[in-house]
Amino acid sequence: MTPTSDKSAKRGGLSRRGLIGSAGAGAAVAVAGAGAMAATGGAPAAASPSWSTVAFHGAKQAGITTAAQDRLHLAAFDVLPSATRDDLVQLLKDWTAAAARMTAGDGAGPAGPLSGPYDAPPDDTGEAIGLDPANLTITFGLGPTLFRDAAGADRFGLAPRQPEALTRLPHFPHDFLDASASDGDLVVQACSNDPQVAVHAIRNLTRIAFGRAAIRWSQLGFGRTSSTSTTQVTPRNLFGFKDGTSSLRAEDTAGIDAHVWTRPEPKAGWLEGGSYLVARKIATHIETWDRGSLREQENIIGRTKAEGAPLSGGHESTAPDFALAGRAGAPLVDASSHLALAHPEHNNGVRMLRRGYNYVDGSNRLGRLAAGLFFIAYVTDPRTHYIPMQAAMASNDLLSEYLQHIGSGLWAVPPGIADGEFVGQALFT
Repeated sequence: MTPTSDKSAKRGGLSRRGLIGSAGAGAAVAVAGAGAMAATGGAPAAASPSWSTVAFHGAKQAGITTAAQDRLHLAAFDVLPSATRDDLVQLLKDWTAAAARMTAGDGAGPAGPLSGPYDAPPDDTGEAIGLDPANLTITFGLGPTLFRDAAGADRFGLAPRQPEALTRLPHFPHDFLDASASDGDLVVQACSNDPQVAVHAIRNLTRIAFGRAAIRWSQLGFGRTSSTSTTQVTPRNLFGFKDGTSSLRAEDTAGIDAHVWTRPEPKAGWLEGGSYLVARKIATHIETWDRGSLREQENIIGRTKAEGAPLSGGHESTAPDFALAGRAGAPLVDASSHLALAHPEHNNGVRMLRRGYNYVDGSNRLGRLAAGLFFIAYVTDPRTHYIPMQAAMASNDLLSEYLQHIGSGLWAVPPGIADGEFVGQALFT
């Protein structure tokens, strides 16, 4: 064994769990005093931290039906031109191992956050030492350009196994897409109730990818704009309205099976039981919206601003009555309202599992908020469960006057990862 200095030995032995354990021991002494010491023969007992964790391994990837956390850091990556198929496989293996450790509350490295030689960069950047994972989930997806690049080349020998639904999303009416904020060979969604933990996860996966893949673009999100569990209240978007009332919840297992998980495909069996992640960055003209009357705002959305009830009456969970007319004879819920165009009744009954977030990227050169909705949805097939609805909304939605879609992406999300496997392993075997 190569001898190490005292400093390197101390660094290698420090972990997030161990550090909190040491802190907990000190706290136990302070509170319990001599009684605690007597109970342990004169030595204070180490306290075990109570982490808030979500299991990483399982039949489905975490971060889909998981109760939506408060914070998001999503990053899209491009595999470097110099990378080989073996490099890609090893990257996915390394990412899987690091994600399993970080979601459990450990550092990204195998021996703790400050492991490794003292004169070399540590295996973890360290800003999450001592922090609860706060239900951290890390979800991975594969983009269409991983199978065929922009020139149509099959870089990694994966083209024969590309799912038919995995193509770039079309350019919808009124899209103003920024190529530097769209698409990507790979995507990583990190969600946590602690923003520093989510950022730490993406930062360390980016560091691990060095020399094999690099970030194409990334997005921070706060204030979730959807609920994925019946235990969560419906949140509000930056327009001040409740958002995602009709979205699927995890407890609706029949709905999740029908609308989220993928079906078997002859050449893409590796994706069975996975899903598709749709992401759209939607800038909002907040200052213009704020000058509109409450009546106009509610008519555009199709719901009341305070309660979230459909304008046809009732409360938030009341089914809207699109035929009910008011005194003037027109439907109370405008046929071009956001509610009407997005409702399953007008989309062949299809539904989505939404996991979107608000975002604010500072201010633009006009002094207005660079803010909006970072839309995320998981669907069984984007050709039936997203593209038709978005095409109709882009052309007819009254709300589109206040929106501008500036980023877009679609990724195939493989099924869950068993202990000892790596994400997407079935694709390469």
